[in-house]
Amino acid sequence: QVHLVESGGGLVQPGGSLRLSCAASVSLFSFYSMGWYRQVLGKQRESVAVLTRGENPYYAAFVKGRFTISRDNTKNTLYLQMNSLKPEDTAVYYCNVFRSTDRREFWGQGTQVTVSS
Repeated sequence: QVHLVESGGGLVQPGGSLRLSCAASVSLFSFYSMGWYRQVLGKQRESVAVLTRGENPYYAAFVKGRFTISRDNTKNTLYLQMNSLKPEDTAVYYCNVFRSTDRREFWGQGTQVTVSS
């Protein structure tokens, strides 16, 4: 079993920044892909940024140039740096990892991001 614990969400004004963290209970090298997704109540969960082994980072069009996904293998932690935040970025943000050896994916519990003045 893999446990993912997100942190770093909160309330921020438009134009502000937040950094989300996702701490994994196992080495990040265990995973074929790792990413961030978000969901607004009543809407489908959507991908925000994803790291896939051997590929360039993927960013949704609506965050390109504003968000950056990164990882720290020594801390088994995935990050999402969010700059120039907009009210429409308000959502619950989830961390996701996919393990290719058994084709299982795991989700964190989510962290709320609210962008409002």
